[in-house]
Amino acid sequence: MVGGAKEATEGGRRIMVVVDRSPEAKAALQWALSHSVRSDDTVVLVQTVRPSCKHGKGERLQRERDPKGLELLHAMKSICRANKPEVQVEMAVVEGEERGPAILEEARKQGASLLVMGQKHSSMAWRLITAWAGNKAGGGDTVDYCVRNAACMAAAVRRKSSRGGGYLITTKRHKDFWLLA
Repeated sequence: MVGGAKEATEGGRRIMVVVDRSPEAKAALQWALSHSVRSDDTVVLVQTVRPSCKHGKGERLQRERDPKGLELLHAMKSICRANKPEVQVEMAVVEGEERGPAILEEARKQGASLLVMGQKHSSMAWRLITAWAGNKAGGGDTVDYCVRNAACMAAAVRRKSSRGGGYLITTKRHKDFWLLA
């Protein structure tokens, strides 16, 4: 974890947002801040990385201190501060060969009550292929995997269009639910 030890918040929830350099991740964070995060909540920004070849503790600490490696997390933290200055923000870097299981394990460790991820738009043909692969071989993409397997509430968020038009939200029970906001 980056930025110190996890602190419990009285009465507040822990909202975990998975961040990367995609516009979908930024949109998901903006959706979470405007529709889900309350003033007594803690937002946990999580970035996943592949494990290093060397498993030495010193190398891991060096990467966590690397300003370029943390640039994205700090940029997302700035978005949180600008939109909800009263909210606590924590950052974590998670290593894992497979992103989905690594994200879900971190959500469990963090005690997340909501997991938010950005979802890319995909064609109907690609959705059918990944759905078939998911049913046959446990495949599919990371976001779908997390939504299906998270112990907490998980939401995949995507903008309906680049000109506004609301968000499409996917949860375990609802697929592409349109939220106009």
